Amino acid sequence: MATPSRKTSTPSPLAPKRAFPRDPSSEVPNKKKSSAPPAALPPLPLQSSGPFVEGSIVRIAMENFLTYDICEVSPGPHLNMIIGANGTGKSSIVCAICLGLAGKPAFMGRADKVGFFVKRGCSKGMVEIELFRTSGNLVITREIDVAKNQSFWFINKKSTTQKVVEEQVAALNIQVGNLCQFLPQDKVGEFAKLSKIELLEATEKSIGPPEMHKYHCELKNFREKEKQLETSCKEKTEYLEKMIQRNERYKQDVERFYERKRHLDLIEMLEAKRPWVEYENVRQDYEEVKLARDRAKEEVRKLKEGQIPITQRIEEIERQRHNLEARIKEKATDIKETSQKCKQKQDVIERKDKHIEDLQQALTVKQNEEHDRQRRISNTRKMIEDLQNELKTTENCENLQPQIDAITNDLRRVQDEKALCEGEIIDKRRERETLEKEKRSVDDHIVRFDNLMNQKEDKLRQRYRDTYDAVLWLRNNRDKFKQRVCEPIMLTINMKDNKNAKYIENHIPSNDLRAFVFESQEDMEVFLKEASTVRDHKKLRVNAVIAPKSSYADKAPSRPLNELKQYGFFSYLRELFDAPDPVMSYLCCQYHIHEVPVGTERTRERIERVIQETRLKQIYTAEEKFVVKTSFYSNNVISSNTSLKVAQFLTVTVDLEQRRHLEEQLKEINRKLQAVESGLIALHETNKHLEHKDNELRQKKKELLERKTKKRQLEQKISSKLGSLKLMEQDTCNLEEEERKASTKIKEINVQKAKLVTELTNLIKICTSLHIQKVDLILQNTTVISEKNKLESDYMAASSQLRLTEQHFIELDESRQRLLQKCRELMKRARQVCNLGAEQTIPQEYQTQVPTIPNGHNSSPPMAFQDLPNTLDEIDALLTEERSRASCFTGLNPTVVEEYTKREEEIEQLTEELKIKNVELDKYRENISQVKERWLNPLKELVEKINEKFSNFFSSMQCAGEIDLHTENEEDYDKYGIRIRVKFRSSTQLHELTPHHQSGGERSVSTMLYLMALQELNRCPFRVVDEINQGMDPINERRVFEMVVNTACKENTSQYFFITPKLLQNLPYNEKMTVLFVYNGPHMLEPNRWNLKAFQRRRRRITFTQPSQ
Repeated sequence: MATPSRKTSTPSPLAPKRAFPRDPSSEVPNKKKSSAPPAALPPLPLQSSGPFVEGSIVRIAMENFLTYDICEVSPGPHLNMIIGANGTGKSSIVCAICLGLAGKPAFMGRADKVGFFVKRGCSKGMVEIELFRTSGNLVITREIDVAKNQSFWFINKKSTTQKVVEEQVAALNIQVGNLCQFLPQDKVGEFAKLSKIELLEATEKSIGPPEMHKYHCELKNFREKEKQLETSCKEKTEYLEKMIQRNERYKQDVERFYERKRHLDLIEMLEAKRPWVEYENVRQDYEEVKLARDRAKEEVRKLKEGQIPITQRIEEIERQRHNLEARIKEKATDIKETSQKCKQKQDVIERKDKHIEDLQQALTVKQNEEHDRQRRISNTRKMIEDLQNELKTTENCENLQPQIDAITNDLRRVQDEKALCEGEIIDKRRERETLEKEKRSVDDHIVRFDNLMNQKEDKLRQRYRDTYDAVLWLRNNRDKFKQRVCEPIMLTINMKDNKNAKYIENHIPSNDLRAFVFESQEDMEVFLKEASTVRDHKKLRVNAVIAPKSSYADKAPSRPLNELKQYGFFSYLRELFDAPDPVMSYLCCQYHIHEVPVGTERTRERIERVIQETRLKQIYTAEEKFVVKTSFYSNNVISSNTSLKVAQFLTVTVDLEQRRHLEEQLKEINRKLQAVESGLIALHETNKHLEHKDNELRQKKKELLERKTKKRQLEQKISSKLGSLKLMEQDTCNLEEEERKASTKIKEINVQKAKLVTELTNLIKICTSLHIQKVDLILQNTTVISEKNKLESDYMAASSQLRLTEQHFIELDESRQRLLQKCRELMKRARQVCNLGAEQTIPQEYQTQVPTIPNGHNSSPPMAFQDLPNTLDEIDALLTEERSRASCFTGLNPTVVEEYTKREEEIEQLTEELKIKNVELDKYRENISQVKERWLNPLKELVEKINEKFSNFFSSMQCAGEIDLHTENEEDYDKYGIRIRVKFRSSTQLHELTPHHQSGGERSVSTMLYLMALQELNRCPFRVVDEINQGMDPINERRVFEMVVNTACKENTSQYFFITPKLLQNLPYNEKMTVLFVYNGPHMLEPNRWNLKAFQRRRRRITFTQPSQ
């Protein structure tokens, strides 16, 4: 079994100044038969390396990879020299870098399958690259399966895909496939073989701005499209001219073809008109039959009109008969009425008899009334006597007037007080109505504020339901807390301008925005304990914070705002919103909102100056947030910016101060309303008391007045009774006179009875006369009925004649229908000839006017028929003539006309297409002009910078070299390239660098110097060059080495890996260099036994003892 191999590092006398790896992680253990870790020489003590640039390699780890079992390398941030004999594994580290950063195996020039890079005899291998990033290092791991020839990728120990790794690597501007950045050992010779075009592309990708290569590709695509369009336009123009010339040759044949076609069209029109003429002849027959039918119809009408007088006479007789029958009925009615009058006269006579009886009875009643009057006179005299006796006993009431006047005065005073009280009640009611209106207005304002607050609470409920439930619980249980408890910060914060809400939401994390703020730890513990059983006995997930004991709410910022206004700042975060004192104090303490300024686009435009001059830790511009940090090691200022997210919760603004003012105003209104209600109750009580007192005084006055007026009333009653007595004594009745009057009336009634008997006799005579008249009317009615029967017989005879005439009319109408049907058939055939549908409208170019349309449709023959003959003979003659003329045109090919027409259409289409192509070509030329300006000018500046550095490097070597942008045609953007021209002897001219003209060493020097010229301009984080000094002579190798050290060890340059199997003696070194030696052998130590510090101690002892020897 082979002994495990290791690598170790030993000092070299060729390196008087040498930097060390930062820690023992630079060791490279376990390599084939003998492997030990590469380490730096120990002439100087370890020093801190400079800062890494973004994307630099911090660590390289390999397991079962090529010659290594397990190896881990930690390169420095600047120049890293990897030195070792051939076959020790230097280039294995280069392969690990390439494959670990998603490079293709074929690029290394060793193998085309990734499985070949696993150590022989192992089934799996691993490469891990750690890249520096300010936001946190990126660790890329590639595990290789030999059996499946597959790779498994991991980023920061999490599984991922190769595409994601490539995107991450590209984002750091690492291009392992670009020879200007990554030049492995097997590709050194290929760099000189790069064409000018390939070199330009590699240089653009390596050091050019990100958009430079994109613009170049766009230019090449645009130019290719432009060429295609120019070719297309040229071809179409030539083809169009040929088409036009060909059509001119066939134009005369086409005109003769169309002249023949005109004759054929006229023949077609004549053949089409012939059916229309046939139709017109039948139509005229139809019109004649129609006229005969109309005459028959007129005769029928006259016969019907002749029957009208007979019908009218029959109707007149019928009316006369009805009149006689009505008169007969009237006579019967008169007879009945006369009989009724006779009965009425008999009834009147009977009433006269009863009237006599009534007169006799009335006389008896008057006699009884006289006896009753005498009795009432006696009673009235007795009553007068009693009243006079009572009047004598009534006291004198004149002394009651003073009492009545006093009560009247009291009553007037009470009424005045009552009126005053009622006026005050009306005033109080008006005041109450005014206050109620104000209260409703204030309530409406509070409701609107509550609606805005509800919007914020709805957002809280939708996003954080647990926090919302906790808010509801807190509002119902505030009595459980000793000190003030504030609801979630997002509810208590009130933006002064909701446009600034995005700054607060981006500055304060969402966990704190939904946190409750407490003033004491005890209250917070009670809240968190009690809130756990709010909803369905499930623990709510809520956040809670404690405000500082000493308030930070009013703490002044370290720098006044006026000093920052020159940079575009308009406010600190604290001044953008209102919040309760505990919330404001917590935010000032925790998030320093009183120290974070907010700026505008003006701030963003001068952000570099703002960061350098103000030294602010956090800055907000219109749309971005900047965080500024200072490096602990280098004291450099590092800034990062992020775009602001859109505000979600704080956009609803509620003016809490105004709401508190409205609540205080509402309390004041309620207090006033309560005072007004109390006043109204007191006034109602006072008014009730005055009402009671008024009633009492009125009752007393009424009693006194009754006592005062009692004597007067007695006197009035006595006077009234005396008057009644006088009237009764005057109202005497003469019974004898009454008896005489009754006798006279009875005589008059008897005279009337005699007259009534005479009238009854006359009525009987009239009734007899009416019966005689009725019989006469009945005889007249019989005569009228006989005449009516004769007229009805005559009417029947006239009706028979009318039926015969109507039958003739029907026959004529049937003939008309037959002709109409024939017209329609001819019309249908004529339409078919003209290719018209049954309901299709005649085209305008064919229409003419025809006076009569029998079928009601648009049956007009075509307008083109107007100029044609109108008789069948003329049409047939013209048809013969036109057919003869058409037969004269022979030898015409319709295909020629079709091709002519098709070419005309194609010419029109080509003309339009050519116009569109020219517009498109102009657009591409405009795009090329714009993109060329954006690409070519920066490219020329970049090539000039490379040329300057490249020329300086060659000048320092007493040689000459230059770089220029080469192209044969300025418009061929795919032919642009970078040309390298060099001369190593003063007697020669500058020659282009090619694989054949220069020697291998000269090509290596030129390649190395070109890469060094790119070093300071490069955007890539590191560059790898493997054994490029192999073909150089010692002089050039020393010169190139000095340039590499001086260039790669400058500040702010990218990381550099220089791999070489040997070095010259007494080369210059720099403290920023990191030198890694790779050794192997059968007697190397195990990795776990390697001790760098012990090795250094032994090395120092050897160094100190050498002079004594």
